[in-house]
Amino acid sequence: MLRTSFATYYFILSHIFKQHNLPPATDLLFRQSMANPAVPKRKHPKRRSETFIDKFYKNPKTSFAFALLLTDAVLTALIIAYVPYTKIDWDAYMSQVDGFIEGERDYSNLKGDTGPLVYPAGFLYIYSAIQYVTGGHVFPAQILFGFLYIMNLGIMLFIYVKTDVVPWWALALLSLSKRLHSIFVLRLFNDCFAMTLLHASLVPLLYQKWHLGLIIFSAAVSVKMNVLLFAPSLFLLMVKGMDIMGVISALTGAALVQIVLGFPFLWSYPFAYLSNAFNLGRVFIHFWSVNFKFVPEPIFVSKEFALILLVAHLSLLTIFAHYRWCKHEGGLVSFLHSRFLLKTVPLNSISGVKLLTEEHIISTMFTGNFIGIVCARSLHYQFYSWYVCSLPYLLWRTSFPNIVRVVLFAGVEVCWNVFPSGVYSSMALLSFHLLILWGLWRAPPQYPYQNLGKKPK
Repeated sequence: MLRTSFATYYFILSHIFKQHNLPPATDLLFRQSMANPAVPKRKHPKRRSETFIDKFYKNPKTSFAFALLLTDAVLTALIIAYVPYTKIDWDAYMSQVDGFIEGERDYSNLKGDTGPLVYPAGFLYIYSAIQYVTGGHVFPAQILFGFLYIMNLGIMLFIYVKTDVVPWWALALLSLSKRLHSIFVLRLFNDCFAMTLLHASLVPLLYQKWHLGLIIFSAAVSVKMNVLLFAPSLFLLMVKGMDIMGVISALTGAALVQIVLGFPFLWSYPFAYLSNAFNLGRVFIHFWSVNFKFVPEPIFVSKEFALILLVAHLSLLTIFAHYRWCKHEGGLVSFLHSRFLLKTVPLNSISGVKLLTEEHIISTMFTGNFIGIVCARSLHYQFYSWYVCSLPYLLWRTSFPNIVRVVLFAGVEVCWNVFPSGVYSSMALLSFHLLILWGLWRAPPQYPYQNLGKKPK
């Protein structure tokens, strides 16, 4: 699926590619990528009728997902070709990368025209590679981000088809966000890499590959810290899906990723790195807020407002964990008591390893992140990429009629395309968020564990 979409995307861009003065290395990169795309070849085992791949391709959603991916590849190529690029953070990214390449390891000295560097080390490695390939030019970088967008869409389509919660026609909502296309190929934000890696980490989680999922998750955190909004849900799932030693070893692997990636900076200027790359106390500019623009600026920037939102965030996570995510275990307190003190194992386990349902894994991850979105003090325009791909899934986890689900999705999209955001658009966005959250609360909790007699999907 991805191979064909990449080929179509490249074919449309090829005639445009020659019209721009690009570094020779860039042309070579794309020709090599089409000759040898980084997509794993599908093996053909002897008993194909019993494999997941065989069942996957018999699913009617797959044909629609393939067509959707192909169509969006064409659309993305046309956007790059004909819609003007808007410069926002690219020059700042390149300035910060230049300092890193020149040998600067003090994070407080890595700056751009938008201010000091506030992202972990993974960001520097990725954008250093992009600068090397593109020479710092915008157009070839847009092409790279176009491939990234298609890859992200392919991952999300795989997750949606695998979990089988959303009807086939609603998969189209994943391709209908004007703002998301803009964030990827017209703005080139680092949020794109962070969220693609985050979405990629969900795939091994669906197969109960917790250690691999945690490594990819940690790599996503190394690009941008917003990924930590998924952390509470992920930790709860890990405690459900592994024994205590497994949880510790998985967390250790994730920590090692951060240490290895940040080592050049931790070794030289550890305090500067930790205080800048993982600054939890940043106050965003009121003008750029999309969700709380109706709040007066003095209140918006106050510590009291931040504390209220933090308490709301933690309270909602606790309530959902107790009454929804752990309901079948007797509630959050009972579950944690049984796991950490009594160390009991549910009856539906195999060799002490509990198999969680795919729907429970994705629902818990997406809902936990969405709670963080609702309680975020400031959402800038690129932050829409943090949850837009999960919106169709969340909407179909509610019991709303289909027409209401579509209207809510469209309403959220419209609010994110109002520029600059105003009092009414931000109030409308918050209202849509709260309505979706209420729908998720009203949805009946799922039984989290797979039945022993039933094979995983």
